[in-house]
Formats: sequence, structure tokens, C-alpha cells
Amino acid sequence: MHFSAIGRVPGDPILGLIDAYNQDTNPNKFDLGVGVYKDANGLTPILQSVKQAEQRLVDQQQTKTYIGGHGDSRFGQLISELVLGTDSPLLEAKRAGATQTPGGTGALRLVADFIAHCLPGRGIWLSDPTWPIHESIFAEAGLKVGHYPYVGRDNTLNVAAMLHALEHVPLGDVVLLHACCHNPTGFDLSQDDWRQVLDVVRRRELLPLLDFAYQGFGDGLEEDAWSTRLFVSELPEVLITSSCSKNFGLYRERVGALIVCANDAEKLTDVRSQLAYLARNLWSNPPDHGAAVVATILGDAQLKAQWAAEVEAMRSRIAQLRSGLVEALTPFGLAERFAHINQQRGMFSYTGLSTEQVQVLREKHSVYMVGSGRANMAGVDGTRLELLAKAIAQVCQH
Repeated sequence: MHFSAIGRVPGDPILGLIDAYNQDTNPNKFDLGVGVYKDANGLTPILQSVKQAEQRLVDQQQTKTYIGGHGDSRFGQLISELVLGTDSPLLEAKRAGATQTPGGTGALRLVADFIAHCLPGRGIWLSDPTWPIHESIFAEAGLKVGHYPYVGRDNTLNVAAMLHALEHVPLGDVVLLHACCHNPTGFDLSQDDWRQVLDVVRRRELLPLLDFAYQGFGDGLEEDAWSTRLFVSELPEVLITSSCSKNFGLYRERVGALIVCANDAEKLTDVRSQLAYLARNLWSNPPDHGAAVVATILGDAQLKAQWAAEVEAMRSRIAQLRSGLVEALTPFGLAERFAHINQQRGMFSYTGLSTEQVQVLREKHSVYMVGSGRANMAGVDGTRLELLAKAIAQVCQH
């Protein structure tokens, strides 16, 4: 038989948490695993700005025909302005352009194929730890994957070790950097740290790939773009992967972009021709609906202001949940041990809990989080912080 030698691939451990959580009958269960935002009611809502944009599309959209390899050009321009700034000199000089992709994951896969196809022999370097899918995306494209340290054994950011490792990355290799809201740790570089990383990248002639999946969830829409805008202002060539899954709540609509910053307009055209060729062989045309929603929002001042307020409300709520959890842990004498939760940014927190403690939390207390100890702070129920703190305290005391 043709398929007789094919084995079974283990399921994604993060997605597997969904099934386990759904089958759990405990009314006091916690879903801190899958990376989606949840409101106070435990729902992942459709933003009001998105609903209004969708209604406009229903009323006004005239066709569902193909949109071309680079996707909706209006979306590409507007998402580039969101990432790089509306007054970006690169956009004015036509040194930057976006290719629409099926989510941030699609953008990463397009980058991987671009490196393999156009920059043969280049390796890519990922933070340790990083989003687990980073590893498989680049490995499946045939790239050699290396790692640089990011968080030390004491669960703190280790910038010195990171810089030391980057100094020894082969000249010309690609280095992936989390632009903000590092996944899975939540630890972000300071502005001074970013300048030091930039210096190494420039001296080692590395090609930076900034993965920008959580714009607006760290310190704000503009603030979170600081590192990306620093790099594109100082370096001739930068790759940026952008996702609209989290900040627009368009998870399953698959909206993303690969933004390329090149040394001049002619070279950008060359690179984009390669990306169009690769995209044609990957997905031909990207899905349009979500990108049309984003373009409708970003292209309308009133809708954009409403959306920005909704993003800020999500960001603020996550920050409040962080501080609330640390406060709830205080009576158990654990405030200092978990103080780092307040220092982290975005949806995720590297709690410092061991794999064994995470397993006990799941089996004894119905608290579901990734085995590494990564918790989705956006999934915390603010009305049950004391119950969650009590469960964490119990596993820490044994």
C-alpha cells in the first residue's frame, strides 16, 4: 500500500489544550493556554470596529475576484503606515512595500522560502525560547536554524548573553527578533538594549527579521513600533512580518503581511517580484475578507480611532490582570517570586513554573497552560484571581 509506511505526527501541544479544557467539567477551570484574547466574560469578541467595517463591505463590495499576488494594495499601504509610521521616509521613497499573507504565519513561511530561494546558504537565528512554530517553519523550508539565549535560568532577561551570541553569528545570516511582546516570555528589550542589538546586527552585517505579531498589546500602538522604526531608520535592508490576528481580533480570517525595506526602490521591485513568484506557488492569492476589513478600518479616521480605543482597552485589561494576579499572590508570600509578571508585556507570561508544576495545576486545579510555564494572561478571569493564586500557591509549596 502507498501509505503503509507513513507514521502519525504528534498533535500540536498548545492546540491539544483546547480539547482537554473543553472536556473538563470543573466549573472553576482556567484556560491560560491558547494565545487568544478573552474578555471579562471569557469570550473572544468581534471588535465593534470590525463589525462596522464588515457591514460596510456587505453593503458596498462589488466583487470577489482575484486580487493579485501581493494582495490588496490599499491594505498593503495602510498596514505599512501602521507599522512604519504615516510619515515614514521609506514609504515616501518607495523603499518599503508589503505583500499580503495568510496571517503572520504565512508571512513567516514566505520569508523562509524567500531566504531559501534567494539567499541560499544563509542560516536563521531564533531566541531561546521562542514561539515553537518558528523552528518548524524555517526548518521545513530547509534552513539551518540556530539559537541565541534570551532568558536565563533565573527567569530574567539575559541581554549580555544574547549580545555575546549574536557577536558569533556568521556574517550575513538572518536573525529573528520579536519586535514587542516576546512570545513566550513577555520580556521585552529596553530601548538601550535595542540600540546594542542594532549595533551588533550592523557590524555583523546580519539581516534582521522583526516579527511584529502584537502591535498595540505592549505599551501602545505607536510605542510598540519603536524598535521596528529604529531598525528601518538605521539599516538599508529589513524584513518585517506583521499580523492582524490579535490587535484586530481576526484570528481565523488570516490577515498578515510581509513588509520588505530595501536599499532603493529598484531593489525593492526586484525583491517583491521574487515574493510574488513564491506566493503564487504557496497560496496564489491571499484571503481577502479580513484584509478588506483592516483596510476599511485604517482608511477611515472614525473607525480607526474606535479600533485604537478597543486595542487600548484590551492592552489595559491585560496589564491590570498582571498586577491583579501578583497582588492576589501576595498573601501567600509569593509576590516577590512572581514580581516579573508585572515587568512583562503583551499576552504571555513566562511564569517560572516547572513542567511538573504545570501538570499538577492541570490535573488537580483545572488550570491549563503550556508545559513550559507560559501563561496567556489575556485568558485570566479577573473575578477569580484569588482562586488562581491559591492554586499556584499550592503547587509552589509542594
